[in-house]
Amino acid sequence: MTQAYFLEVYNLRKLFRAGRPGIFSRKARYVHAVDGIDLNLKRGEVLALVGESGCGKSTLALTLMGLEKPTDGKIIFDGEEITHADDRTCKRLRQRIQMIFQDPYESLNPTQTIEEIVAEPLVVHGLERSAKTRQARVVKALEDAGLKPADTYLRRFPHELSGGQRQRVVIAGALVLEPNLLLADEPVSMLDVSIRAEILNLLADLRKTRQISIIFITHDLGTVGYFADRIAVMYLGRIVEVGPTKEILKNPQHPYTKALLSVIPVPNPRLRRERVILQGETPNPIDLPSGCRFHPRCPKVSEECKVSDPAWREPAPGHRVACLKV
Repeated sequence: MTQAYFLEVYNLRKLFRAGRPGIFSRKARYVHAVDGIDLNLKRGEVLALVGESGCGKSTLALTLMGLEKPTDGKIIFDGEEITHADDRTCKRLRQRIQMIFQDPYESLNPTQTIEEIVAEPLVVHGLERSAKTRQARVVKALEDAGLKPADTYLRRFPHELSGGQRQRVVIAGALVLEPNLLLADEPVSMLDVSIRAEILNLLADLRKTRQISIIFITHDLGTVGYFADRIAVMYLGRIVEVGPTKEILKNPQHPYTKALLSVIPVPNPRLRRERVILQGETPNPIDLPSGCRFHPRCPKVSEECKVSDPAWREPAPGHRVACLKV
């Protein structure tokens, strides 16, 4: 293990069984949701994990969180291997690893007050048994999440708040345990554009003030330009390109990354890229294509791509891509 990294993931796989073997086939079939992921994260770093819906981003986050058990591979968190951690270890680790879910409307209990929602992690983990100290910690978490003064929110219910305020409550619920790692699963996709910038700025501030590492999951490359240190592009259960944010945005190498970047709205017409519209549908994650998984939709496909699984190449320091055409 390299001490420079706070989180390390090696050949991580998560397969889901797709029904039972049938009459004509006794072979079990599996959905390859996460299929051979190598990933690392430094302390205080923000990594943006981008890709289309269904590529496995959320499943990867749930597996790192311990909510899904990995099929294969290794996960090392702050020097401790947690790949097959038992329930007691997972509960302990969740004080240090927290997740922000996509939909604030669904992730908040409508029957609880904001104080009860944010205090619940403290109760579950048996922390701050004194009601006074527990409330003080809730107030701090709410104010760190941008809900000031916090006293005006404690007795409210989720339906009394706006979408942006609800998402801040979700963030406060994650912060109250003072974690070291945040897994933010599309935390701004349900919000208005004006509110998205506020939440992104909030996460950027928390990263600086608390030295929290963040894996920011999104399908929108346009939101990560000034927020993330590195970008990892995911397609059909695998990472196909990873590197520093400026390098990826300026000099994308993988055809899939180029296609994602080409559809980002750019105010200056001179800076606009030629749009790349991918043909066809994403292949079935049960019956994966041979060779490169992107070849059925790739505009630069060759015969070699159809039979050879691409190895990693490094066109620039820290910039790695899995493509035969680079």
